[in-house]
Amino acid sequence: MEKPVIVTVDDDPGVSRAVARDLRRRYGQQYRIVRAETAADGIGAVKEMRLRGDDVAAILADYRMPQMNGVQFLEAAMDLYPYARRVLLTAYADTDAAIQAINVVDLDHYLLKPWDPPEEKFYPVIDNQLDAWMRTDRVERTELRVVGDRWSAQSYRVRDFLSRNHVPYQWMLAEDPEGAQLVKAAGEGCHLPLVVTPDGVTLESPDQATLATAVGLSTTPATDFYDLIVVGGGPAGLGAAVYGASEGLKTVLVEAYSSGGQAGQSSRIENYLGFPDGVSGQQLADRARRQALKFGAELLTARKVVSLEPRGQARVVGFKDGGEIAAHAVILATGVTYRRLQAPGLDDFVGRGVFYGAAMTEAPSCEDSEVYIVGAANSAGQAAVHLSQYASKVHLLVRGEGLEKSMSHYLIEQLTALPNVEVHAQTQVVAGSGDDHLQELTLATKGEERTVPAQWLFVFIGAEPYTSWLGDTVERDRRGFILTGPDLVQRGQRPRNWPLRREPYYLETNVPGVLAAGDVRAESIKRVASAVGEGAMAVSLVHRYLEKQ
Repeated sequence: MEKPVIVTVDDDPGVSRAVARDLRRRYGQQYRIVRAETAADGIGAVKEMRLRGDDVAAILADYRMPQMNGVQFLEAAMDLYPYARRVLLTAYADTDAAIQAINVVDLDHYLLKPWDPPEEKFYPVIDNQLDAWMRTDRVERTELRVVGDRWSAQSYRVRDFLSRNHVPYQWMLAEDPEGAQLVKAAGEGCHLPLVVTPDGVTLESPDQATLATAVGLSTTPATDFYDLIVVGGGPAGLGAAVYGASEGLKTVLVEAYSSGGQAGQSSRIENYLGFPDGVSGQQLADRARRQALKFGAELLTARKVVSLEPRGQARVVGFKDGGEIAAHAVILATGVTYRRLQAPGLDDFVGRGVFYGAAMTEAPSCEDSEVYIVGAANSAGQAAVHLSQYASKVHLLVRGEGLEKSMSHYLIEQLTALPNVEVHAQTQVVAGSGDDHLQELTLATKGEERTVPAQWLFVFIGAEPYTSWLGDTVERDRRGFILTGPDLVQRGQRPRNWPLRREPYYLETNVPGVLAAGDVRAESIKRVASAVGEGAMAVSLVHRYLEKQ
């Protein structure tokens, strides 16, 4: 087989030769080094390699090039080699541009020039990038095709599931020429949405589990006993999976829908440590998911947990579709869901104009339309900023007198600066109506009602924990949030089964070996960073628990 390629592009001949020299010295036996001194030559070389079927492991591009800068070059090359590791060569003065590139092209690293000695400043970086590339599943798959109706709730659910699980697909309407051909080929009585896999298998209105299996997501546990089961794939669950697996625990994470939780639906999280220019919820979730897999965690998708039972020293988790797995310890990180808006008519249009959460798959379809958002917290503000890029007007409906008490200051400033975003204080949705999709909303501002044409309503109100499946096994407060640590004692719900010699530690529930982390825990701080921290802390308490068994 041909050697994989490392591409380097720099318009300074001296620097270009130096980069290629250092690369050949260290990697020349395992990789072919290709260098170019202009962006045009570099793109031409990359296109040639793509046509020949060469495998590109890494691309190093200088930031300051006259034809196109390094960020633009990497963005163009990314379309041809999405799995290649991307490194930007930059001077100290251009560090800000390099940081911005992290989100623009999902930059893997930026390297400051000069890098002498390479043994300390150059080779360790490239070693890490090539190691990451080697571990990446680079089997390219032709995109799925999804055919459906524009205002079909089931079509929306299929597309949303695929998007949030990072599965590429092509969406087409049933009345489009290609869509009509696929429906005809599927046979009479085809039930939409129709999903056509790359190898030609057709799925008609598939349920979530069938769809997950068809696109290659893991749904079946590799064994029946683990050290640690993590229930829920939001920030807390992913944090627990990363730390559990990296510290040697045989870890499985079970997620009913997709990794990322509510945070995974955020268009841009700008106050998370280490991302000064923000990061999308999907990007953050995908990186955490890949990190968990890197350390050996097992991730199950589309498996809903419906029971938890202590059996001696084992903690047994049961699935809705049958079967069970057991472990020494369980971390509950099921997060919360947005509450339904209690207004007549709206339930009829869920997935057909009414969406709970950001529904990022719908954003491009909102182009040149007026969009209504209900909510006053950060998630609503982030959605308003994102949707303002597509919609002609974004109406943010706030029940209170303003945003100051519930939304971060930086988001309020952003919204104020957007000319097509309008905040409506003391305003509520009191009804919705339409035929096959949402067409009108009735709004009430200070008691005065008015009806407005509306096809798009995104709702971000309150939080409800999914904990009813725990029954009487795990203590919860009146709202369903899980009680842990001192809260168990303070609320007069002293743990049954705990040794009398001590009270439960922070994050520990009334059941020994069962912990709770993130938004599902009573009195938790509803922030991405705190959820990740609690996931990590829960793993340390699992170790403490296991040591005493």
